[in-house]
Amino acid sequence: MLDTDTFLTTLYVMVDDFCNSQPPPETQPGPPPSLTASEVVTLAIFGQWQRFASERDFYRYARRHLRPAFPTLPDRTQLNRLLRRQRATVVAFFLHLVARLQAQPALYEALDCSAVPTREVKRRGAGWLPGLTDIGWSNRLGWFEGFRLLMSVNPQGVVTGFGFAAASTKDQPLAETFFALRQQPHPALPSVGRAATGCYVVDTGFEGQAAHARWHRCYGVRVVCRPKRTSRHPWPKPWRRWLASIRQMVETVYDKLHHTFRLCRERPHELSGFQARLAAKMALHNFCLWLNVQLGRAPLAFADLLDW
Repeated sequence: MLDTDTFLTTLYVMVDDFCNSQPPPETQPGPPPSLTASEVVTLAIFGQWQRFASERDFYRYARRHLRPAFPTLPDRTQLNRLLRRQRATVVAFFLHLVARLQAQPALYEALDCSAVPTREVKRRGAGWLPGLTDIGWSNRLGWFEGFRLLMSVNPQGVVTGFGFAAASTKDQPLAETFFALRQQPHPALPSVGRAATGCYVVDTGFEGQAAHARWHRCYGVRVVCRPKRTSRHPWPKPWRRWLASIRQMVETVYDKLHHTFRLCRERPHELSGFQARLAAKMALHNFCLWLNVQLGRAPLAFADLLDW
């Protein structure tokens, strides 16, 4: 168990080393920001713990406890603007952690979707993100309004890439876009990461032999998916159990994102803010995994990592 000062110092040192290794950013008109990029990214990542009920709660904590480490901490609205401005740096740091953990190559990666509610589904009106979020179905939540998150995880639990779309988006077209971006990267969507060297293990939401053949032909993707039980050639029970045991890792990671890093409590007002916080949660997950490995602990033992 670490105290928060040790954790924050370790995180800042890694973030600062990464930021110093990158090309210097383009200068912008106006006065210089009150915090450096390293400080903003560190605060963005650290602020995703479930210990903080919201951004406001984290800012109150930072103002009371983190002033000695961040003496130029601005007001909350300015800090939020700095976070949104550095969202590309947060994504780049997330990908840096993937490389540092040597998450790829791997024999396989588990791919799965999860619901991210951003608003009460029964509320009237368009909400804060009209045209970006909509209503979809989740086996975990039922009908919800928000985003559908797609994530790829290696056997050790490292998140290697992620993306999201409106809640009504089906699993197959979301996965196809994910594979296409991994095959031909786009600078505006780097969070999907690099293509897997092994196969992708998926659930029946991605089922379809025609789609699997097209993905293999167009993107070189190999998919392992059990057929539905109503199929003419269903898998025997031991095979289904084996596949479920492999997919348990991605479900565990989703559970930590939703509850340990409060993804289930996201209520964004701007898309850029949601993008920055989502990338920070992914980076925090991979950083905690890396830190546990350095300490000789179980990689996914996050609950007792910090002594609050």
